[in-house]
Amino acid sequence: MSDLDELYQSVILDHDRSPRNFRELTGEGCRSAEGYNPLCGDRVRVMVKVEDGRVADVSFLGIGCAISKASASMMTEAVRGLPVAEAEKLFQTFHGDVTGADRTEAMPRKLRVLRGVSAFPMRVKCATLAWHAMKQALADGGPATNDKSTGV
Repeated sequence: MSDLDELYQSVILDHDRSPRNFRELTGEGCRSAEGYNPLCGDRVRVMVKVEDGRVADVSFLGIGCAISKASASMMTEAVRGLPVAEAEKLFQTFHGDVTGADRTEAMPRKLRVLRGVSAFPMRVKCATLAWHAMKQALADGGPATNDKSTGV
């Protein structure tokens, strides 16, 4: 394993063991959406508080593998404070990058540690689950989907 791979692995494990923004978020302006991957059992609920067209706060709760939890944790840090349109654009950038469909330098450095999942299609679903839930929460909540054939 290269030094860079070890660094990426340690970042993912850190976010898995000590997830940021792993808490309930309620109150006025709070929207939420849930995501579920029946293939592996990952479940996540993303809560987003929108004020003046910006992501004022964001959190998540759920269970899942290290990649799912780390991705959710990193996502909350990445979108907090962004205008809603930029958060939605970041979703597109992240999704294109980790699926390998559109690898780009526009992907924030802190999120690039998850690029390696593109080599493992089943892990892509883990990495994108919270992002799909965040996107759905920004669209006023409801179930999140990232695979039409499985309802994930």
